[in-house]
Amino acid sequence: MPSRSDITYFGAGPALLPTDILEDAAKALLNYHDTGLGIAEHSHRSQLAADVINQAKADLVSCLDIPDDYEILFMQGGGTGQFSATAYNFVGAWVTRKQQEIFGEIKGDPNDSKVIQRLKEAVDKDLKIDYLITGGWSQKASAEGERLFGSEHVNIAADSRKTNGGKFGTIPDESTWKLSKDAALVYFCSNETVDGVEFPGFPKSLQPGPDGKGPIVVADMSSNILTKKIPVKNFSAIFFGAQKNLGPTGITVVIIKKSFLPPFTSQPSANLMRQLGLPIPPIIFQYETIAKNNSLYNTLSIFDVYIIGQVLRKLLQTYPDKVEGQQAVSNKKAQLVYDAIEAFPEIYQIIPNKAVRSRINICFRVIKGGDMDTAERAFLEEGIAQGLTGLKGHRSLGGIRASNYNSVPLEGAEKLAKFIRAFAMS
Repeated sequence: MPSRSDITYFGAGPALLPTDILEDAAKALLNYHDTGLGIAEHSHRSQLAADVINQAKADLVSCLDIPDDYEILFMQGGGTGQFSATAYNFVGAWVTRKQQEIFGEIKGDPNDSKVIQRLKEAVDKDLKIDYLITGGWSQKASAEGERLFGSEHVNIAADSRKTNGGKFGTIPDESTWKLSKDAALVYFCSNETVDGVEFPGFPKSLQPGPDGKGPIVVADMSSNILTKKIPVKNFSAIFFGAQKNLGPTGITVVIIKKSFLPPFTSQPSANLMRQLGLPIPPIIFQYETIAKNNSLYNTLSIFDVYIIGQVLRKLLQTYPDKVEGQQAVSNKKAQLVYDAIEAFPEIYQIIPNKAVRSRINICFRVIKGGDMDTAERAFLEEGIAQGLTGLKGHRSLGGIRASNYNSVPLEGAEKLAKFIRAFAMS
Protein backbone atom coordinates (compact mmCIF):
# COMPACT_ATOMS: atom_id res chain seq x y z
CA MET A 1 0.00 0.00 0.00
CA PRO A 2 1.36 3.46 -0.87
CA SER A 3 2.10 5.93 1.88
CA ARG A 4 1.02 9.57 1.78
CA SER A 5 4.50 10.61 0.67
CA ASP A 6 4.29 8.28 -2.34
CA ILE A 7 1.26 10.08 -3.79
CA THR A 8 0.94 13.35 -5.69
CA TYR A 9 -2.76 14.09 -5.85
CA PHE A 10 -4.21 16.22 -8.66
CA GLY A 11 -7.91 15.80 -7.82
CA ALA A 12 -10.24 18.73 -8.44
CA GLY A 13 -11.67 18.78 -4.92
CA PRO A 14 -11.68 18.05 -2.11
CA ALA A 15 -8.06 18.86 -2.73
CA LEU A 16 -4.80 17.87 -1.14
CA LEU A 17 -3.92 19.51 2.20
CA PRO A 18 -0.36 20.04 3.49
CA THR A 19 0.71 17.04 5.56
CA ASP A 20 2.24 19.11 8.37
CA ILE A 21 -1.01 21.03 8.80
CA LEU A 22 -3.01 17.79 8.96
CA GLU A 23 -0.61 16.42 11.57
CA ASP A 24 -1.03 19.52 13.74
CA ALA A 25 -4.80 19.44 13.18
CA ALA A 26 -4.93 15.82 14.35
CA LYS A 27 -3.38 16.89 17.66
CA ALA A 28 -5.75 19.86 17.94
CA LEU A 29 -8.67 17.52 17.32
CA LEU A 30 -7.72 15.59 20.46
CA ASN A 31 -6.53 18.35 22.79
CA TYR A 32 -6.51 21.98 21.71
CA HIS A 33 -4.13 24.28 23.59
CA ASP A 34 -4.07 21.93 26.59
CA THR A 35 -7.74 22.49 27.31
CA GLY A 36 -8.47 18.77 27.55
CA LEU A 37 -10.96 19.11 24.71
CA GLY A 38 -10.48 18.87 20.97
CA ILE A 39 -11.10 21.98 18.91
CA ALA A 40 -14.20 20.42 17.31
CA GLU A 41 -15.69 19.95 20.80
CA HIS A 42 -15.41 23.54 22.03
CA SER A 43 -18.52 25.69 21.89
CA HIS A 44 -18.82 27.88 18.83
CA ARG A 45 -19.92 30.61 21.27
CA SER A 46 -16.65 30.46 23.20
CA GLN A 47 -13.89 33.05 23.11
CA LEU A 48 -11.65 30.33 21.73
CA ALA A 49 -13.91 29.98 18.69
CA ALA A 50 -14.08 33.75 18.21
CA ASP A 51 -10.28 33.93 18.34
CA VAL A 52 -9.95 31.24 15.67
CA ILE A 53 -12.39 33.09 13.39
CA ASN A 54 -10.86 36.50 13.94
CA GLN A 55 -7.30 35.29 13.34
CA ALA A 56 -8.30 33.53 10.12
CA LYS A 57 -10.04 36.69 8.93
CA ALA A 58 -7.00 38.81 9.77
CA ASP A 59 -4.64 36.48 7.91
CA LEU A 60 -6.90 36.37 4.85
CA VAL A 61 -6.94 40.19 4.85
CA SER A 62 -3.14 40.15 4.95
CA CYS A 63 -2.74 37.50 2.22
CA LEU A 64 -5.03 39.26 -0.26
CA ASP A 65 -4.58 42.89 0.86
CA ILE A 66 -8.31 43.18 1.44
CA PRO A 67 -9.31 46.84 1.99
CA ASP A 68 -10.84 47.97 5.29
CA ASP A 69 -14.24 48.56 3.72
CA TYR A 70 -14.81 44.83 3.16
CA GLU A 71 -16.21 42.20 5.52
CA ILE A 72 -15.36 38.49 5.60
CA LEU A 73 -18.07 35.91 6.24
CA PHE A 74 -17.66 32.19 6.90
CA MET A 75 -20.73 30.35 5.66
CA GLN A 76 -22.02 26.89 4.77
CA GLY A 77 -23.71 25.54 1.66
CA GLY A 78 -20.71 25.59 -0.67
CA GLY A 79 -20.31 27.61 -3.83
CA THR A 80 -23.62 26.22 -5.01
CA GLY A 81 -25.30 27.78 -1.99
CA GLN A 82 -23.77 31.10 -2.99
CA PHE A 83 -25.44 30.90 -6.41
CA SER A 84 -28.63 31.45 -4.40
CA ALA A 85 -27.23 33.71 -1.68
CA THR A 86 -25.64 36.25 -4.02
CA ALA A 87 -28.83 36.53 -6.07
CA TYR A 88 -31.03 36.91 -2.97
CA ASN A 89 -28.84 39.51 -1.27
CA PHE A 90 -27.95 41.67 -4.25
CA VAL A 91 -31.50 41.69 -5.58
CA GLY A 92 -32.54 42.78 -2.08
CA ALA A 93 -29.95 45.57 -2.17
CA TRP A 94 -31.25 46.63 -5.60
CA VAL A 95 -34.82 46.82 -4.23
CA THR A 96 -33.62 48.93 -1.28
CA ARG A 97 -31.88 51.38 -3.63
CA LYS A 98 -34.95 51.67 -5.86
CA GLN A 99 -37.22 52.19 -2.87
CA GLN A 100 -35.00 55.04 -1.66
CA GLU A 101 -34.99 56.62 -5.12
CA ILE A 102 -38.78 56.47 -5.42
CA PHE A 103 -39.35 57.58 -1.82
CA GLY A 104 -37.20 60.63 -2.56
CA GLU A 105 -39.66 61.57 -5.30
CA ILE A 106 -42.84 60.70 -3.40
CA LYS A 107 -42.80 62.40 -0.01
CA GLY A 108 -44.27 60.40 2.83
CA ASP A 109 -44.19 56.82 4.06
CA PRO A 110 -41.77 54.52 2.13
CA ASN A 111 -44.40 51.79 2.59
CA ASP A 112 -47.13 53.93 1.06
CA SER A 113 -49.14 52.16 -1.63
CA LYS A 114 -47.94 54.64 -4.28
CA VAL A 115 -44.31 53.87 -3.46
CA ILE A 116 -44.99 50.13 -3.51
CA GLN A 117 -46.76 50.39 -6.85
CA ARG A 118 -43.90 52.38 -8.41
CA LEU A 119 -41.44 49.90 -6.94
CA LYS A 120 -43.38 46.97 -8.36
CA GLU A 121 -43.32 48.61 -11.79
CA ALA A 122 -39.56 49.13 -11.51
CA VAL A 123 -39.04 45.47 -10.54
CA ASP A 124 -41.14 44.22 -13.44
CA LYS A 125 -39.44 46.52 -15.95
CA ASP A 126 -35.86 46.98 -14.79
CA LEU A 127 -34.68 44.23 -12.42
CA LYS A 128 -31.92 42.21 -14.10
CA ILE A 129 -29.25 39.79 -12.89
CA ASP A 130 -26.41 39.49 -15.41
CA TYR A 131 -24.38 36.32 -15.97
CA LEU A 132 -21.27 35.63 -18.04
CA ILE A 133 -21.45 31.93 -18.91
CA THR A 134 -18.03 30.43 -19.62
CA GLY A 135 -18.36 26.92 -18.22
CA GLY A 136 -20.40 24.47 -16.19
CA TRP A 137 -20.36 26.40 -12.92
CA SER A 138 -21.42 29.77 -14.35
CA GLN A 139 -24.14 27.93 -16.27
CA LYS A 140 -25.41 26.44 -13.01
CA ALA A 141 -25.27 29.85 -11.33
CA SER A 142 -27.41 31.39 -14.06
CA ALA A 143 -29.86 28.48 -13.90
CA GLU A 144 -30.28 29.06 -10.17
CA GLY A 145 -30.87 32.77 -10.71
CA GLU A 146 -33.53 31.92 -13.24
CA ARG A 147 -35.13 29.32 -10.96
CA LEU A 148 -35.40 31.81 -8.10
CA PHE A 149 -36.33 34.99 -9.96
CA GLY A 150 -37.64 33.90 -13.36
CA SER A 151 -36.13 34.17 -16.81
CA GLU A 152 -37.53 37.68 -17.22
CA HIS A 153 -35.07 38.91 -14.57
CA VAL A 154 -32.01 37.02 -15.82
CA ASN A 155 -29.80 38.43 -18.56
CA ILE A 156 -27.20 36.15 -20.15
CA ALA A 157 -24.73 38.86 -21.06
CA ALA A 158 -22.36 36.37 -22.71
CA ASP A 159 -22.30 32.63 -23.39
CA SER A 160 -19.13 31.12 -24.77
CA ARG A 161 -21.01 28.18 -26.31
CA LYS A 162 -22.62 30.52 -28.83
CA THR A 163 -19.24 31.44 -30.33
CA ASN A 164 -17.47 28.10 -29.86
CA GLY A 165 -19.60 25.53 -31.65
CA GLY A 166 -21.83 24.80 -28.68
CA LYS A 167 -18.92 23.96 -26.38
CA PHE A 168 -17.14 25.73 -23.55
CA GLY A 169 -13.46 26.52 -23.91
CA THR A 170 -13.34 30.25 -24.69
CA ILE A 171 -14.38 33.58 -23.20
CA PRO A 172 -16.33 35.75 -25.66
CA ASP A 173 -14.73 39.07 -26.60
CA GLU A 174 -15.89 41.80 -24.24
CA SER A 175 -17.14 43.87 -27.17
CA THR A 176 -19.91 41.28 -27.61
CA TRP A 177 -21.12 41.29 -24.00
CA LYS A 178 -24.65 42.62 -23.58
CA LEU A 179 -24.58 44.00 -20.05
CA SER A 180 -27.70 45.47 -18.45
CA LYS A 181 -27.75 49.17 -17.64
CA ASP A 182 -28.42 48.79 -13.90
CA ALA A 183 -28.02 45.11 -13.05
CA ALA A 184 -28.48 43.95 -9.48
CA LEU A 185 -25.19 42.10 -10.05
CA VAL A 186 -22.90 40.84 -12.79
CA TYR A 187 -21.70 37.32 -12.02
CA PHE A 188 -18.72 35.50 -13.47
CA CYS A 189 -16.71 32.43 -12.50
CA SER A 190 -13.05 33.42 -12.37
CA ASN A 191 -11.87 29.86 -13.03
CA GLU A 192 -14.06 27.11 -14.42
CA THR A 193 -12.91 23.95 -12.63
CA VAL A 194 -14.61 21.55 -15.04
CA ASP A 195 -13.75 23.20 -18.34
CA GLY A 196 -10.27 24.54 -17.63
CA VAL A 197 -11.11 28.14 -18.51
CA GLU A 198 -9.74 31.04 -16.45
CA PHE A 199 -10.23 34.78 -16.86
CA PRO A 200 -6.69 36.08 -17.47
CA GLY A 201 -7.49 39.33 -15.67
CA PHE A 202 -10.32 41.48 -14.38
CA PRO A 203 -12.65 42.30 -17.30
CA LYS A 204 -12.08 45.84 -18.56
CA SER A 205 -15.79 46.41 -19.20
CA LEU A 206 -16.54 45.75 -15.51
CA GLN A 207 -13.89 48.04 -14.08
CA PRO A 208 -15.09 51.04 -12.04
CA GLY A 209 -14.88 54.44 -13.70
CA PRO A 210 -12.93 57.49 -12.51
CA ASP A 211 -15.72 58.20 -10.00
CA GLY A 212 -15.12 54.79 -8.42
CA LYS A 213 -18.55 53.59 -9.47
CA GLY A 214 -19.33 50.79 -11.85
CA PRO A 215 -21.16 47.49 -12.20
CA ILE A 216 -21.89 45.42 -9.08
CA VAL A 217 -19.50 42.54 -9.75
CA VAL A 218 -19.70 39.16 -8.00
CA ALA A 219 -17.10 36.49 -8.70
CA ASP A 220 -16.84 32.81 -7.86
CA MET A 221 -13.16 32.12 -7.11
CA SER A 222 -13.55 28.70 -5.55
CA SER A 223 -10.68 27.13 -7.46
CA ASN A 224 -8.19 29.94 -8.03
CA ILE A 225 -8.38 31.99 -4.84
CA LEU A 226 -4.94 32.54 -3.27
CA THR A 227 -3.22 31.56 -6.52
CA LYS A 228 -2.81 35.13 -7.76
CA LYS A 229 -3.12 38.74 -6.69
CA ILE A 230 -6.60 40.13 -7.29
CA PRO A 231 -7.98 43.69 -7.34
CA VAL A 232 -10.43 43.18 -4.47
CA LYS A 233 -11.64 46.80 -4.70
CA ASN A 234 -13.14 46.05 -8.14
CA PHE A 235 -15.54 43.49 -6.68
CA SER A 236 -18.72 43.93 -4.69
CA ALA A 237 -18.38 40.34 -3.49
CA ILE A 238 -16.09 37.36 -3.96
CA PHE A 239 -16.97 33.88 -2.76
CA PHE A 240 -15.10 30.60 -2.69
CA GLY A 241 -15.34 27.15 -1.20
CA ALA A 242 -12.45 26.28 1.09
CA GLN A 243 -11.85 22.82 -0.34
CA LYS A 244 -9.49 23.79 -3.16
CA ASN A 245 -6.77 26.03 -1.72
CA LEU A 246 -7.79 26.72 1.87
CA GLY A 247 -9.03 23.74 3.81
CA PRO A 248 -11.47 20.86 3.97
CA THR A 249 -14.96 20.75 2.54
CA GLY A 250 -17.60 22.52 4.61
CA ILE A 251 -16.75 26.22 4.76
CA THR A 252 -17.52 28.85 2.12
CA VAL A 253 -15.90 32.27 2.41
CA VAL A 254 -17.55 35.49 1.26
CA ILE A 255 -15.64 38.76 0.94
CA ILE A 256 -18.24 41.52 0.61
CA LYS A 257 -18.09 45.29 0.42
CA LYS A 258 -19.48 46.77 3.63
CA SER A 259 -21.65 49.21 1.69
CA PHE A 260 -23.97 46.26 1.00
CA LEU A 261 -24.39 45.59 4.73
CA PRO A 262 -26.04 47.57 7.55
CA PRO A 263 -25.88 50.39 8.45
CA PHE A 264 -25.25 51.35 4.81
CA THR A 265 -27.72 48.96 3.18
CA SER A 266 -30.42 46.84 4.79
CA GLN A 267 -32.36 44.05 3.13
CA PRO A 268 -36.04 44.78 2.40
CA SER A 269 -38.58 43.33 4.77
CA ALA A 270 -40.03 39.93 3.96
CA ASN A 271 -43.44 41.56 3.65
CA LEU A 272 -42.20 44.04 1.02
CA MET A 273 -40.51 41.33 -1.02
CA ARG A 274 -43.74 39.31 -0.98
CA GLN A 275 -45.69 42.34 -2.19
CA LEU A 276 -43.22 42.67 -5.04
CA GLY A 277 -43.54 38.99 -5.93
CA LEU A 278 -39.87 38.34 -5.13
CA PRO A 279 -38.42 35.48 -3.05
CA ILE A 280 -36.81 36.00 0.34
CA PRO A 281 -33.63 34.18 1.38
CA PRO A 282 -33.39 31.59 4.13
CA ILE A 283 -32.01 33.56 7.05
CA ILE A 284 -28.82 31.50 7.03
CA PHE A 285 -28.12 32.87 3.52
CA GLN A 286 -28.74 36.50 4.49
CA TYR A 287 -25.40 38.29 4.57
CA GLU A 288 -26.40 40.94 7.08
CA THR A 289 -27.42 38.20 9.54
CA ILE A 290 -24.09 36.39 9.16
CA ALA A 291 -22.08 39.62 9.40
CA LYS A 292 -23.95 40.81 12.49
CA ASN A 293 -23.09 37.55 14.26
CA ASN A 294 -19.44 37.29 13.15
CA SER A 295 -20.35 34.16 11.16
CA LEU A 296 -21.80 32.49 14.26
CA TYR A 297 -25.55 32.83 13.74
CA ASN A 298 -25.71 29.04 13.78
CA THR A 299 -23.14 26.36 14.65
CA LEU A 300 -20.08 26.82 12.45
CA SER A 301 -17.37 24.17 12.17
CA ILE A 302 -14.57 25.84 14.10
CA PHE A 303 -12.28 22.93 13.29
CA ASP A 304 -12.59 23.71 9.57
CA VAL A 305 -11.94 27.41 10.17
CA TYR A 306 -8.91 26.45 12.26
CA ILE A 307 -7.43 24.51 9.32
CA ILE A 308 -8.15 27.46 7.01
CA GLY A 309 -6.26 29.66 9.45
CA GLN A 310 -3.29 27.30 9.52
CA VAL A 311 -3.13 27.22 5.71
CA LEU A 312 -3.19 31.03 5.60
CA ARG A 313 -0.54 31.28 8.29
CA LYS A 314 1.73 28.90 6.38
CA LEU A 315 1.32 30.94 3.20
CA LEU A 316 2.29 34.10 5.04
CA GLN A 317 5.32 32.39 6.58
CA THR A 318 6.43 30.87 3.26
CA TYR A 319 6.08 33.94 1.06
CA PRO A 320 7.20 37.37 2.33
CA ASP A 321 5.34 38.89 -0.63
CA LYS A 322 2.22 36.91 0.33
CA VAL A 323 -0.07 35.82 -2.49
CA GLU A 324 2.28 37.21 -5.15
CA GLY A 325 4.88 34.66 -4.08
CA GLN A 326 2.33 31.88 -4.39
CA GLN A 327 1.29 33.23 -7.79
CA ALA A 328 4.85 32.88 -9.11
CA VAL A 329 4.95 29.24 -8.00
CA SER A 330 1.46 28.51 -9.41
CA ASN A 331 2.45 29.98 -12.76
CA LYS A 332 5.69 28.01 -12.85
CA LYS A 333 3.93 24.72 -12.10
CA ALA A 334 1.33 25.35 -14.78
CA GLN A 335 3.99 26.26 -17.34
CA LEU A 336 5.90 23.04 -16.66
CA VAL A 337 2.81 20.93 -17.37
CA TYR A 338 1.61 22.91 -20.40
CA ASP A 339 5.11 22.86 -21.94
CA ALA A 340 5.19 19.07 -21.65
CA ILE A 341 1.76 18.72 -23.24
CA GLU A 342 2.49 21.16 -26.06
CA ALA A 343 5.74 19.37 -26.91
CA PHE A 344 3.69 16.47 -28.30
CA PRO A 345 0.76 17.83 -30.35
CA GLU A 346 0.31 14.46 -32.03
CA ILE A 347 -0.24 12.83 -28.62
CA TYR A 348 -2.13 15.46 -26.59
CA GLN A 349 -4.77 18.11 -27.24
CA ILE A 350 -5.41 20.91 -24.74
CA ILE A 351 -9.16 21.47 -24.47
CA PRO A 352 -9.64 25.25 -23.89
CA ASN A 353 -8.35 28.05 -26.10
CA LYS A 354 -4.79 29.05 -25.26
CA ALA A 355 -5.73 32.64 -24.42
CA VAL A 356 -7.98 31.55 -21.53
CA ARG A 357 -6.63 28.20 -20.43
CA SER A 358 -6.55 27.76 -16.69
CA ARG A 359 -3.36 27.73 -14.66
CA ILE A 360 -5.24 25.75 -12.02
CA ASN A 361 -7.29 23.08 -13.81
CA ILE A 362 -5.30 21.81 -16.78
CA CYS A 363 -7.68 19.92 -19.09
CA PHE A 364 -6.48 17.90 -22.07
CA ARG A 365 -7.16 14.79 -24.15
CA VAL A 366 -4.80 11.93 -24.98
CA ILE A 367 -5.08 11.00 -28.67
CA LYS A 368 -2.17 8.59 -28.88
CA GLY A 369 -2.90 5.80 -31.35
CA GLY A 370 -6.19 7.35 -32.44
CA ASP A 371 -8.29 5.70 -29.72
CA MET A 372 -8.81 8.29 -26.99
CA ASP A 373 -10.61 5.96 -24.57
CA THR A 374 -7.84 3.37 -24.70
CA ALA A 375 -5.06 5.97 -24.61
CA GLU A 376 -6.54 7.85 -21.66
CA ARG A 377 -7.19 4.67 -19.74
CA ALA A 378 -3.54 3.71 -20.20
CA PHE A 379 -2.40 7.23 -19.23
CA LEU A 380 -4.40 7.11 -16.00
CA GLU A 381 -3.30 3.58 -15.10
CA GLU A 382 0.38 4.31 -15.70
CA GLY A 383 0.08 7.58 -13.81
CA ILE A 384 -1.41 5.83 -10.78
CA ALA A 385 1.42 3.28 -10.88
CA GLN A 386 3.83 6.21 -10.54
CA GLY A 387 1.87 7.82 -7.70
CA LEU A 388 0.15 10.45 -9.87
CA THR A 389 -3.51 10.26 -8.85
CA GLY A 390 -6.74 12.23 -9.30
CA LEU A 391 -6.08 12.92 -12.99
CA LYS A 392 -9.37 11.74 -14.45
CA GLY A 393 -11.38 14.52 -16.11
CA HIS A 394 -14.85 15.57 -15.01
CA ARG A 395 -17.59 13.15 -16.02
CA SER A 396 -19.25 15.80 -18.23
CA LEU A 397 -16.08 16.53 -20.21
CA GLY A 398 -13.92 13.41 -20.01
CA GLY A 399 -10.22 13.44 -20.75
CA ILE A 400 -7.50 14.31 -18.26
CA ARG A 401 -7.58 17.09 -15.66
CA ALA A 402 -4.60 18.02 -13.51
CA SER A 403 -5.68 20.37 -10.75
CA ASN A 404 -2.73 22.54 -9.83
CA TYR A 405 -3.82 23.76 -6.41
CA ASN A 406 -1.46 25.44 -3.96
CA SER A 407 -0.82 22.26 -1.98
CA VAL A 408 0.60 20.50 -5.05
CA PRO A 409 4.35 21.04 -4.64
CA LEU A 410 6.63 22.17 -7.45
CA GLU A 411 8.18 18.71 -7.35
CA GLY A 412 4.74 17.22 -8.02
CA ALA A 413 4.30 19.33 -11.15
CA GLU A 414 7.80 18.37 -12.28
CA LYS A 415 6.97 14.69 -11.78
CA LEU A 416 3.76 15.03 -13.80
CA ALA A 417 5.51 16.91 -16.61
CA LYS A 418 8.19 14.20 -16.77
CA PHE A 419 5.53 11.49 -16.94
CA ILE A 420 3.60 13.33 -19.71
CA ARG A 421 6.78 13.40 -21.81
CA ALA A 422 7.70 9.80 -21.05
CA PHE A 423 4.21 8.51 -21.89
CA ALA A 424 4.27 10.35 -25.21
CA MET A 425 7.59 8.74 -26.17
CA SER A 426 6.76 5.24 -25.00
